[in-house]
Amino acid sequence: METASFTGLIKTLFYIILFYYLFKFAVRIFAPILMQKAVNKMQEKMQEQYRQQQEQYNNTSQSTKTTPKPKKEVGEYIDYEEVK
Repeated sequence: METASFTGLIKTLFYIILFYYLFKFAVRIFAPILMQKAVNKMQEKMQEQYRQQQEQYNNTSQSTKTTPKPKKEVGEYIDYEEVK
């Protein structure tokens, strides 16, 4: 069985600190790139949804304009005169 040595402890602490700073450095470089991609993807989705809603609105508004309601033939109009 091995006993813990002071140099082993120092090496372990050094590796932990090194990993921490490398991770921090990598996040500073790659986080803005990943965030920009996520924002662009969300923007494209919202534009697609907006375009679909506009198409749906245009289709419904055009269909109501192109089909006028037929007028019902009720009958002949008769002009009544008041009798006293």
